[in-house]
Amino acid sequence: MKTHHSNQLADRSVYLSIEGMTCASCAGRVEKALDKIPCVQDARVNLATESAVVRSDGSVDIDVLISAVSVTGYRASVKPYRSVNKPRPRDGLTVVMSVLLSLPLLAPMLLEPFGTQVALPGWLQLGLVTPVQFVLGARFYRAGWKALKAGAGNMDLLVALGTSAAYGLSVYQLTSRADGMAPHLYFEASAVVISLVLTGKWLEAWAKRQTVSAITALQALQPQVARVKRGKRELEIAIESVSVGDLVVVRPGERIAVDGTIADGRSHIDESMVTGESMPIAKQPGDKVTGGAINSEGLLVVHTDAVGAETSLAKMIRLIENAQLTKAPIQHLVDKVSAWFVPVVLN
Repeated sequence: MKTHHSNQLADRSVYLSIEGMTCASCAGRVEKALDKIPCVQDARVNLATESAVVRSDGSVDIDVLISAVSVTGYRASVKPYRSVNKPRPRDGLTVVMSVLLSLPLLAPMLLEPFGTQVALPGWLQLGLVTPVQFVLGARFYRAGWKALKAGAGNMDLLVALGTSAAYGLSVYQLTSRADGMAPHLYFEASAVVISLVLTGKWLEAWAKRQTVSAITALQALQPQVARVKRGKRELEIAIESVSVGDLVVVRPGERIAVDGTIADGRSHIDESMVTGESMPIAKQPGDKVTGGAINSEGLLVVHTDAVGAETSLAKMIRLIENAQLTKAPIQHLVDKVSAWFVPVVLN
């Protein structure tokens, strides 16, 4: 039993960043690992945003959650309320190089229906496919090895095994045929499969970036600093350092940094980011204001009512993330199929 309590959260929801997932079976494996932990009521993993939300019926130890994810072969960390996982863009140059090296191998098949017979020498095919297999396609071996160490399989493992089999058989055929007959080579199958999957991963990364764009746009509305009254002085401090009860000064044209109540001043507030109202709304002492809204013309002093994850803007971001984590019934079916697909194919 842990003696320290800094990692014990009474909050029923814990948000994690998950690194290393590459396919639906990866997300499903992380979900199962988290669901098995006592006190965890529900765990949902989003492959697109590379994140997870864990709901518990009581306190939950973050170290236990992170360890459970680590056992499956992935890395987890606590996700701050202001952060959003921006998927790392796949190297487009890798995709282009893979396609350029694969096209000569595919050319004979593409030209054959037009009556053009082209046959590349076997050693030239070997020279073209080797960098595709072991350099540009190295990510499949790394991801597949991690899955094996975790005692599971994923699509990367299938790609690595399938293309390696085609490559290995072709090398054997090329080096062992001594009767003068043209060997049966499958280098083009190996190269094309890797090129297609790399292209798919690149498109997937692009789609992920579009998925998180709405969250990023909302986070951009939150000021990074706030001007707080301390006695007779006004100090600019990081938004994370603002506390409930602080008096925040908002000058004309600035965004309001916190959720609060106007203590002094009158102005018109543009709250279209929350209400959709196109016209600024008149505000006076005693009225509520929302963090991220724009102060039009007056100087305001705002009494802080909510900060951090408790602000309306942070809750809106959480709602969007939760909506992305919610799966349709067909997605649950896909997860179940993907969990069995790789083991069945390997067997």
